[in-house]
Amino acid sequence: MASTLPARARVDAVLVAVAFAGSNIASYLLTVIAARTLAPAVFGEFGSLLAILVIGAVPAMGLQTVVALKVARAPEQDRGPLVTLGLMTSGTIMVAALAASPLLMKLLHLNTPWAVLLLALALAPITLVGLCYGILQGTERFSLMARLIATEAVGRVGGTLAGLLIVRTPVGAFAGAAIGGTLVALTGWLLCGRPMPGRRGAGHVSEVLHAVQALLALVLLVNLDLVLARHSLPAHQAGEYAVGAVVTKIAYWLPYAIAVVVLPKLANEDVRRKVVPKALAIVAAADAIVVVGCMLFGRTVVSLIGGSAYASSSIPVWPFALVGSLLSLVQILLYSRIASADRRSTLLTWLAVGVEIALVLGWWHGSLTQVVSGAVVATAALACFGAVIEFRGADSRSRVEPVDRR
Repeated sequence: MASTLPARARVDAVLVAVAFAGSNIASYLLTVIAARTLAPAVFGEFGSLLAILVIGAVPAMGLQTVVALKVARAPEQDRGPLVTLGLMTSGTIMVAALAASPLLMKLLHLNTPWAVLLLALALAPITLVGLCYGILQGTERFSLMARLIATEAVGRVGGTLAGLLIVRTPVGAFAGAAIGGTLVALTGWLLCGRPMPGRRGAGHVSEVLHAVQALLALVLLVNLDLVLARHSLPAHQAGEYAVGAVVTKIAYWLPYAIAVVVLPKLANEDVRRKVVPKALAIVAAADAIVVVGCMLFGRTVVSLIGGSAYASSSIPVWPFALVGSLLSLVQILLYSRIASADRRSTLLTWLAVGVEIALVLGWWHGSLTQVVSGAVVATAALACFGAVIEFRGADSRSRVEPVDRR
């Protein structure tokens, strides 16, 4: 990393990485404490609602990406149209979640609507925080961004935990999430300089929709194999697969700070051509350590993650690390294509989702190794074709640079 990134970028990456590590640890502790606080049936309800919250946060990621790129292209522009875009996106997500409440109640077998309604209310400030991240990221104020990440870990995750411990129900937990998320959104607005809403810019909504669907496909790929394993394998093997899936997420999230630091630089075409290969090299080098470590110390990794119950397990964890590593490369490539307004990589990501489902459900579902092999093939193909689009298609006439319509 030292040879490919300037000193400031290295410091920025470390600050963001430390903040994200703290946030992930807080989320992990929330799950562990919830498992020990709630009865198994109630914990199942809480876990399913938490999964819905993760999916509902994808629009915040899309909003963050679009705002960061727009601010990076014109750092001195009026923030009013972007604030309006954030408020519109936030309101739309909340209303959609509220409208889906009856369906979610039936799907998750809930007796009362309160937890789902509070979850919908929590999604509004979560989306607004995505706006704040985008402004700070686009202006490359990564120290403030790291502070906001830490604030979110304390505020939203801490609020969820406080509500859980006080009320000891999912309703209390998501009430705490809504309150804590609102305080985090207010903090983010203050850190961004208290920007006020303005007239909505043309084209902003379509760009957010494109980014949201692209990142939704990526989020599905990160979690898809675990769902397919649960569907296809016996309960014991599915449990072992869940342990391996933790390794996938470690490999995926480990170099995430690089993607955060690089994204604003992708707004400029000439800089993008130079930065993307360097970013891919850094991410590959970081994850190569994870893959090799899992090859050499696989059983130790399984024991550390799963505990004594998996001490004698022979799960091959290195393919899981390979899947996460490939997905982290795909993320860089996808960000680059979003920045250049190229829809091909988005379509390719959705195609990879379909390929993985077809491989596992159609043929490779007889063992844990077969299921993870389906994930490896789908993500490797996506990474390879994504690289072809990036390096051969970037200069083609079919690529259209985004127009900054303010």
